[in-house]
Amino acid sequence: MATIQEKISALVPEATFSESGQLYVTVPDAQWHKLAKALHDDKESPYDYLIAIVGADWGETLGCVYYLESTSTAQRLAVIVQTADREKPMLHSVCDLWQSANLYEREVYDFYGIVFINHPDMRRLFLRKDWVGYPLRKDYNADPALNPIRLENEESYDTSYSVVEKEDGTLEEQRPVIFTPEQYVVNIGPQHPATHGVLRLRTSLDGEIVTKIDPYCGYIHRGIEKLCESLTYPQTLHFTDRLDYLSAMQNRHALCLCIEDALQIEVPERVKYIRTIMDELMRISSHLLFWATFCMDLGGTTAFFYGFRDREMILDILEETTGARMSFNYNTIGGVMADLHPDFQRKVKEFCRYMPGSLKEYHELFTGNVIAQQRMKGVGVVSREKAISHALTGPSGRASGWACDVRKRMPYGVYDKVEFNEVLRTEGDVFARYMVRLDEILESIKIIEQLIDNIPEGDYALKMKPIIKLPEGRYFRQVEASRGAFGVYIESRGEKYPYRLKFNTPGLMLVGSLDELTRGGKIADLIAIGGSLDYVVPDIDR
Repeated sequence: MATIQEKISALVPEATFSESGQLYVTVPDAQWHKLAKALHDDKESPYDYLIAIVGADWGETLGCVYYLESTSTAQRLAVIVQTADREKPMLHSVCDLWQSANLYEREVYDFYGIVFINHPDMRRLFLRKDWVGYPLRKDYNADPALNPIRLENEESYDTSYSVVEKEDGTLEEQRPVIFTPEQYVVNIGPQHPATHGVLRLRTSLDGEIVTKIDPYCGYIHRGIEKLCESLTYPQTLHFTDRLDYLSAMQNRHALCLCIEDALQIEVPERVKYIRTIMDELMRISSHLLFWATFCMDLGGTTAFFYGFRDREMILDILEETTGARMSFNYNTIGGVMADLHPDFQRKVKEFCRYMPGSLKEYHELFTGNVIAQQRMKGVGVVSREKAISHALTGPSGRASGWACDVRKRMPYGVYDKVEFNEVLRTEGDVFARYMVRLDEILESIKIIEQLIDNIPEGDYALKMKPIIKLPEGRYFRQVEASRGAFGVYIESRGEKYPYRLKFNTPGLMLVGSLDELTRGGKIADLIAIGGSLDYVVPDIDR
């Protein structure tokens, strides 16, 4: 059987290979789509999962790093494609192969100005269409006079922009229409409780039937990734708590792991146990908030209070050790900020005994309700293949039968020392996504119970140098956050600041699937589907 290097070399002789924790291959753009299709359609190990597209400015060139995975063999590959044309940079789109590339490529265009040939919708994704410049380029002019704070509303897009490659190889600019004048378009959000944050969904309706959704994500603009380029590695840590704040522990765990991998340091065993327990408490807390808000979206106001009541118990436990209830600031490079509170183990064990009884109450109150089931079953169905193509990781992917749990596929912490089930369902509907989360609460309790009395003695942190410099190279690490696979990409030039730091968050892909999942359903179904995907908007607009 030919190796992946041999297959790529046979197809693209110009390809060059390198290693930086995994295999990287650099290919010319002219050969990229052909190679991408061959990798996607490979019979032995199809690379059907596009994990991330990382845009980058390497000085003389602009380009992307594509992280691919075969869900059948768990093999990973990173492909680098670049262009030397900084005035009108173009690369070939792969959104016809992986649907997740649709928004990933728009994000790269928004921040680097790279136009993707044959992409059907080359609009900015986060910034206003009249924004001057591309903020993540190294030569970006940040003069406030170029982009003053505008108080007037932005006009909605009526047409998009697309560059299409014709059969003779020439390029043609097109202006695809987003909504025709005949279509009835309403705004759902950005100020609407059911959008779970400042997210605006331009929704085309035929009566009560949804015919198309155009998501607008750009209302937060915190510029975290740009800020990281001028901060030391310890200074970048606090940003992760503020992405998906309901996955704060897991997000920060991912960044610490990525930095620790680069430094080739092994944290104490006590740290691994503490981090794993904290991650699972965070997951339970997140799923409880999902249950509370989802039930509220569907009219179950009593359930909202039940969910918050039980989540408070976890927040009280975390507050005693970390001093915070949301932005915990707990994981640090080489360990954790402080040792566990003396009451931590006792209170965690009390919670683990209490929570299963509450879950039975939840099912009696809401899950078994006939009206609730009619709102959930058979609504917003997504197949396993579509879930992979859209990169719907986490509970949303597992509800469609995709075994995508990073804790199982690539264990970290002490997940390799505990027994737990990866909760899978095959229906792929709203009810399946709902049930996966509730069942995962029990699995998280099972993990915690195996660890809580076996936390080893030892240091809770390594002594680190005040100035941390990562070896030159590219580093990528994922963890299983509450909503799916959370990835961190760091490109280092050997300095104390990252040359490029990207957070690959699950929320963007969840919103990217809304259009396909809701078409043909009613407005009420849109609310249920959006709630079942459980996206958090600060996780999207970084």
